[in-house]
Amino acid sequence: MADFPPSDASALNGIDTTRPSQARAWNYWLGGKDYYPVDKELADIVERTYPGMRQIVLHARAFLRRAVRHLAEEEGVRQFLDIGSGLPTVDNTHEVAQRVDPASRVVYVDNDPVVLVHARALLTSHPEGASDYLDADVRDPADILRRAARTLDFTRPIALLMLGVLGTVRDDEQARDLVGRYLRALPVGSYLVVEDGTNTVKPQAAAQTEQLRDEGQVYSYELRTPGRIARFFDGLELLEPGVVSVSRWRYEDEAVDGVPDEVDAFCGVARWGSE
Repeated sequence: MADFPPSDASALNGIDTTRPSQARAWNYWLGGKDYYPVDKELADIVERTYPGMRQIVLHARAFLRRAVRHLAEEEGVRQFLDIGSGLPTVDNTHEVAQRVDPASRVVYVDNDPVVLVHARALLTSHPEGASDYLDADVRDPADILRRAARTLDFTRPIALLMLGVLGTVRDDEQARDLVGRYLRALPVGSYLVVEDGTNTVKPQAAAQTEQLRDEGQVYSYELRTPGRIARFFDGLELLEPGVVSVSRWRYEDEAVDGVPDEVDAFCGVARWGSE
């Protein structure tokens, strides 16, 4: 576990390996190896309380692939701002987008220093396009937007990806305000992609997980109802099928037998303004 590129070993100085990280826990659930024992311990606690957590993470990752591919293939989006990107794994945003158009440009944002090490080593763009990584916090849109402008053209549509990150902003009003501040900086014809945890499909397990959160045993994360998540899209044009479980957003019919079961993470993709 935690097998870091030797050339970036110096960047690991100062990382607190005694405190768990959401990004590293997700890497563990995805079957990766870039985590510390404290992250595995936290992930195992969550799974014991909420046994379906690993499936939620896998479905959320599959939604990312489908959403980026749809935006690139069907909507013609060539720029992506991925906030809360987490540790690199297979089919990262720039890889999916650049399979459609090698000239696509992607900026990743996260505030975990381990993510920074791996992003610098592994997020290599196609030479016709570009990818960059910003070490920054979702709560600082001014900084993120200013630095993202070094790579992205803010006169052309951009897809804003906020997957698994808005739950870290527990107050609904503050979270909606942040989304609005990002969107107002984007040109019309841009898109918002949101995915976040819910407490609806397995409410008892979700409530037990929230109790662990309130006791400080797991990281701070707000589980919202689908209705609360839908509020992030107020004033935007939602693409079909609307706000649904990540397992059901434009799923590939040939990959499942019937409609997939819902999982406790809901998502949506919406268009900002009109051209």
